[in-house]
Amino acid sequence: MSWNLTLRQQNALRLALVFVLFEVLTTLAVVFLLMQPLARRATSDLAGLMVLAAQTWAELPPETRPAFERELMASHGLTLAAAPPGAVSTAWHGIYVRELEAQLTQRTGAPLDLASVAAGTEPWLWAGVPTAGRTLWLGFPRSRVGPQPLAAALLTLSAALLLAGLAAWWLGHSTVAPLKRFAAAAAVLGRGATPELLPETGPRELACLAHRFNQLARQVHDLLEARTTLLAGLSHDLRTPLARMRLALEMLQRRPDPTWIERLDTDVEEMNRLVGDVLELARGLDGEAAVPVDLTAMLEALAGRAWEAGAEVTVQCPDLCLSAPPAALRRVLGNLLTNAQRYAGAAPIELRAQLGDGACLIGIIDQGPGIPENQLEAVFRPFHRVDASRSPVTGGTGLGLAIVRQLAQANGWQVWLENRRGGGLAAWVSVPTPIGEPTPR
Repeated sequence: MSWNLTLRQQNALRLALVFVLFEVLTTLAVVFLLMQPLARRATSDLAGLMVLAAQTWAELPPETRPAFERELMASHGLTLAAAPPGAVSTAWHGIYVRELEAQLTQRTGAPLDLASVAAGTEPWLWAGVPTAGRTLWLGFPRSRVGPQPLAAALLTLSAALLLAGLAAWWLGHSTVAPLKRFAAAAAVLGRGATPELLPETGPRELACLAHRFNQLARQVHDLLEARTTLLAGLSHDLRTPLARMRLALEMLQRRPDPTWIERLDTDVEEMNRLVGDVLELARGLDGEAAVPVDLTAMLEALAGRAWEAGAEVTVQCPDLCLSAPPAALRRVLGNLLTNAQRYAGAAPIELRAQLGDGACLIGIIDQGPGIPENQLEAVFRPFHRVDASRSPVTGGTGLGLAIVRQLAQANGWQVWLENRRGGGLAAWVSVPTPIGEPTPR
């Protein structure tokens, strides 16, 4: 069975390990680099004092020894006795006591261990110092040792673990709360609904994640709206030719006439074109590799086909080789040119290419009636037509510019429309070019 820890528990565990490791390293550094040298120096002085006091006491006349003992206690906190007053017990000693035992052993030449004797409320430490053929016991209270490294280490370790828990809770709260909002918004998005946009605040990573999620939510919302519009427009636009086909079939039953058959063929072709545009719009995001494209040749080829259809098209383009997906670029420019042919009538159309800052601008400029300013962006929506009649003769299927916008977005291009001064419409496509591109042929 695997245990899945929460983010707060994981943070607490990691912080606890970090604090414990830091505490261990700090304790080792303090003990070996600070406390041990200080203890060695202090115990050397104390060991020298104890040995000297035992030797001095042994050499003094018996009548002066009590005064010496009182002076030793008053000045140095040491008690001298012929035997330790009480039951002797062994106990674990810290660095200071061990260093003192080593210093006394070095000065007396005999192994020496300090004994602990309970004396009232505070234990005393006693050392038997051999001198003048006898052993004299010198003692001092345990509080004289002062530093308690083990207690200090345990205290700081406990504080570190407590801080680790508090830090884990704080970090978990500041991290889990945005993640919970992400999870709730993702669940709403998964149900096909539009979630509320997430606040783009907090740490840089979370703010960036919220920004990307909001972008995704907007894109999904736009795709759902486009799908709804696409299906609604398709069902609406199919009804007209279907109604005409039903009428033609009824008329053929009553009075066979080749004219009705031609109308049926026309309606079938219209439906086929509509379904083809819908399928192309649905496949608009399929990737296509970028290859070197002779932009001048492509524009001249498009202009040639437009001339064959009766349009007057001129090309103004330097000899350029552009890196782009050729089929997508040809479809974008072809749709914009077809749109210009439909609305410009017999007026001339110009295909123009020019270099800008880091981009190649390609324009399809006509002298038609233009588009109302409030519809310059709306015409890129599927099935939106400036002509309210929705006639395929005057307004097409309403998918040409939607295909243009989708192909442009899929390839990182920009496309926009603008009315010209004096009449007419200019459709611009901006194709980003790396440094050094486009290049002359």
